[in-house]
This record gives sequence, structure tokens and C-alpha cells, in this order.
Amino acid sequence: MNNTSADTTTAAGLLAGKVAFIAGAGRGIGAASARLFAREGARVLLAARTETELKAVTEEIRAAGGIADYVLCDLADPASVRAAVDRSVERYGRLDVAFNNGATGQPPGPMDQLSEADFDRVCAVDFKGPWLAMTAEIAAIRATAKRGAIVNTSSVGSLMANPWLPAYGAAKRAVNSLTASAATTYGPEGIRVNAIAPGTTLTDMLYEWDEKSPGTIDQLNSRTPLGRAADPDEIAQAAAWLLSDRASYVTGTVLRVDGGMCA
Repeated sequence: MNNTSADTTTAAGLLAGKVAFIAGAGRGIGAASARLFAREGARVLLAARTETELKAVTEEIRAAGGIADYVLCDLADPASVRAAVDRSVERYGRLDVAFNNGATGQPPGPMDQLSEADFDRVCAVDFKGPWLAMTAEIAAIRATAKRGAIVNTSSVGSLMANPWLPAYGAAKRAVNSLTASAATTYGPEGIRVNAIAPGTTLTDMLYEWDEKSPGTIDQLNSRTPLGRAADPDEIAQAAAWLLSDRASYVTGTVLRVDGGMCA
């Protein structure tokens, strides 16, 4: 049996020929996505605040034969976000797809115990940050590739009451609304915009929450039909598909990648 066509498709990679910008790429879901997107054929630009993390992931991708570079970026700083996205075009000549994954957590607890400073920080990074990034990314895609795709990281906690992470959940729900609005606005131009809503995922943010509130991971797993937390790569796989041409008719959706938690 001749499988040449199928083998060629697989070899080409899900994101072959695309330039991908990844915010929050130094660790967790973002780092896993950078590695995966590069394996799937994309030229990737990693962005985050911590240079040591970015450099390590970038060097790992290059050692595996991928094409990667990095830029420092603070999602709470508008000029920093615009400069980071523009660096994709400077470095690779275009921008095709973007994954806005960067986020910050909040101290877990009821909303009346959250400080105003923590509330403002969560809103600046988790809500305003994706808005700033999408605005810059749409401009870059328009100016170069003309058509493209954007994925924002939301959270399963945005789809339900989130009494222990109320500001975080609210900011992520706002991202869902921005995603839908952007999909409607830019769809006629061929720019797709979606979000993913991860469930319990083994990231530093989750481990920090579990450290402050012991038993959190076990409790979340008990509410998950698959009975476990996700590896960051499992979330990255969903983002890669949404950014790829195989999801060409998908826009304006919030894709739950939650092990069935919200089923």
C-alpha cells in the first residue's frame, strides 16, 4: 500500500511554513507550545519576562533542529507588547499565527480578601494583556501574511463560578468575550480568533496554588472525569490545531481542554 501522500503530510507538520508568536513562552503551557509548534514546522518567536527561561527553551528548540528566537515582553506594558509582536516581522518577515498564553495568577481566596493591587495586576496582565497583544498581532498579520489565526488562553474557571480565584476567572471570562468579538470583527478578513479553556494543568501556577491550599490538585482531579491533571503538552496540542489550517472553519469558539470537568 502506498502511503506517500499521508507520509508527506505528516512530515510537513501541522504548522509548516508559518511564523508563530507565543506569549508566556518561558514555562508551562507556553514553553510546551513553543517546542510543539517548532516540531510542527513553524518558525517561532518566544516572548515572556524572564530571559533565562526564554533562552533555555529557545536553545532546546534549536538543538532539536527547530527555528526559534526570543524577545523579552511584559504583558502589562503596551510598548513592550507591541515591540515583541513587531519583532516577529523583523526576525522572520511575517506573522501568521499567535498564541497569547501569558498570564498571572492571584492569591487564592474569597474576593473580599483580595487586595486592590492584586486585582489590578490580574486585570492588567490577564485581560488587558491579550487585548494589547491581539491588537498588535492583527496589525502584523494584516501587513504581512494577510490571513492568519490567533488563540488566547482562557481557563475552565471562566466558565463557572470561581470563588477561590474570582479575579482570575473574571479576567479570563472577559478574554472569552474579546475572543468572540475579534472573531466576528476580523473573520471577513480571513483572521480566525479562538480561545482554549484548560482544566487542571500541571504548571507552576497550579503547583503554587496547591502549595498555598494543600489538596487542591487532588480535589480538582476528583471533579474531572479523566481523573487526572493535564500535561502542558496536551493543552499545546489543542492550540496547535486551532492555529493550523486544519481548523480553517473554526473561529469564535472557546475550546474546553478540561478532561471533562465541565461536561
